[in-house]
Amino acid sequence: MDFDFLSPVANIVLAHNELLPKQTLGKTIKIHSEKSGLPDISGAKIAIIGIDETRNAVVKPKDKINLSSIRIELYKLFIGNWDHTMIDLGDINRGETVNDTYYAVRALTSELLRHKIIPVFIGGSQDITYATYRAYDPINQMVNIVSVDSKFDFGAADELISSQSYMSKIIMEEPTNLFNFCNLGYQSYYIAQEEIDLMEKLFFDSYRLGQIIDDVAIVEPVLRDADIVSIDMSSVKSSELGSAIFNAPNGFTGREICAISRYAGISDKVSVFGIYECDDTPQFSQLAAQMIWYFIEGVNFRKQDYPYTSYENYAKYIVLIEEEELSFYKSNLSGRWWIEIPIIPNLNNKLKRHALLPCTHQDYVDACNEVIPERWWKAYKKTIV
Repeated sequence: MDFDFLSPVANIVLAHNELLPKQTLGKTIKIHSEKSGLPDISGAKIAIIGIDETRNAVVKPKDKINLSSIRIELYKLFIGNWDHTMIDLGDINRGETVNDTYYAVRALTSELLRHKIIPVFIGGSQDITYATYRAYDPINQMVNIVSVDSKFDFGAADELISSQSYMSKIIMEEPTNLFNFCNLGYQSYYIAQEEIDLMEKLFFDSYRLGQIIDDVAIVEPVLRDADIVSIDMSSVKSSELGSAIFNAPNGFTGREICAISRYAGISDKVSVFGIYECDDTPQFSQLAAQMIWYFIEGVNFRKQDYPYTSYENYAKYIVLIEEEELSFYKSNLSGRWWIEIPIIPNLNNKLKRHALLPCTHQDYVDACNEVIPERWWKAYKKTIV
């Protein structure tokens, strides 16, 4: 792999790493260093990449992003009973233009996806999500994006791409590979009614901050169906971050954002994970490191029980509601549930991988009481439009 735009991990991080116990993450991860060069990616499952690109950020940090502080905190954490190989590819420095940075992110993401390696991006503004989305173009599949954010990031129709308008570019730009977009943690006073109407028109999903705080487990089926998970750290309340650039009185707690990160890791489908809009405080670096740790732990606990082809290890339940026949599948391995979405034959081969929608046992119970899950309706409508 020849990516000369990747710079090695800073020497200060390597110096800290030398003093760590052998059971820590820093002692087990393969690191891109100035002395050793890029690590061998063969057999790796997770790749850490820093991004120093904030020119399209709405709230810009005062100085260059200090990615080293997050790495220092991450490396010192003790690993669990993990069996996946991890690599740190260093940083993507900002290109001459923002589009140059996008190109680098897209090229690297595409290469890692080809090798079935999950890139974990840290730093940069959230519009980097657009570049990771475009990396799926060669794969020729429909993509699901989950954004953890207090806003929808649609922006104005005539607005140039920014960290608060990148979703408009994803929705409108050809080729259109977006199957579903879901926002986790929006706060109503930040959302215009026109944005809510657009979400409904496009059959997208959204969960208010209060809904998730009441029961963070409701995000698990949503994240189980995601390809890209993009976390805007401004969705975390500033008192949890010790942040100087974010001043949100409401948002997720550290415990909740770590739970969301772990659910993202457990998902068999998530293949890109990003933590964006970073600040340079010790508290922020510690939380970002712990989020990455929980994501890695989740990946190591993946069940690989998504019923792609065979249904032998699943119990099937059929529920009749008026003229609809709903088919539910429960995994004998994990106890997780899916509901089948009817796909019209030969309509669009790229939709076949969305024929099963992750759901909960409560969705099955509701269906038995003649209540069709709202997410099922939205997914079904997208297949026939």
